[in-house]
Amino acid sequence: MGTPEFSVPMLKAIHESNHDLVSVVTAPDKPAGRGRKLSKSAVKQYAEEHGISVYQPTNLKSEEFKSQLHDLDPNVIVVVAFRMLPKEVWAYPKFGTFNLHASLLPQYRGAAPINWAIINGETNTGLTTFFIDEKIDTGSIIDNVVLPIEKNDNVKDVYEKMIPKGTALVMETLKKIQFGEVETKTQSKSDDGLKMAPKLTKENMRIDWNTSANDIFNHVRGLSPYPLAWTTLINDGKEINCKIAKVNCVDHSHDTPVGAVTIENKAMYVKAGKGMIEILELKLSGKRLMDVKTLLNGYTISENSKMV
Repeated sequence: MGTPEFSVPMLKAIHESNHDLVSVVTAPDKPAGRGRKLSKSAVKQYAEEHGISVYQPTNLKSEEFKSQLHDLDPNVIVVVAFRMLPKEVWAYPKFGTFNLHASLLPQYRGAAPINWAIINGETNTGLTTFFIDEKIDTGSIIDNVVLPIEKNDNVKDVYEKMIPKGTALVMETLKKIQFGEVETKTQSKSDDGLKMAPKLTKENMRIDWNTSANDIFNHVRGLSPYPLAWTTLINDGKEINCKIAKVNCVDHSHDTPVGAVTIENKAMYVKAGKGMIEILELKLSGKRLMDVKTLLNGYTISENSKMV
């Protein structure tokens, strides 16, 4: 069970193994693009290309899907980037339903674990396989693997590191289940004292210029290359929505107010609560993503401009 591109390498590995892959379950086709044509998930595309049966239930609790599940009669369900399952689904297989989660559980339970690990300045993250239970990301841990987050890594960098590690972890977990070698570790159901990974929203993606330059640096790379951190540029009295894709912390003292924008030698600096940020790549509303030098060749930043 899975939907996005991240799920495909794990699906491919299972398909090419000696396990009997009876079916794939993925999200229904969705309208996409200007023509609003129905678009297949990456998982469905792979399955169809390789002759694997595909189910796309809109309601996982429906009698129709329950009947389909019973006909398939899986003894294990593998979940990679799908959606929350009802108990009648995850409890059905004899050997359980396990999920691959992109963090070292119990830390970073939730929808956006890669993003929040980077935003919070972690130097390590990882992947965990666990048996699904009633609550989100709280089931018994089967196995995990650690991977580093380098200082300049963004979401894409960490995502790409996770794909081979996650694929190997899924296959190792299946092997342990197959040969009865699973030794689980129970998680606390409580979120108290844990760092969480809530869904990304417009509010929590906004840059707070009152924080330190280092915090802003982490915030930007934790949302890059998608969906991108954002702020409002006030330039020549006009408010312009602005998405920031790449920044640097700079050792550059300045006595201007927080959020003040300074242009020096075709470089753009913004005063943070502590330190300075150099903007390297950004996207102004109505314009494409570009580096600052390209932007400044055709766009004037006024002397009193600021970001808020």
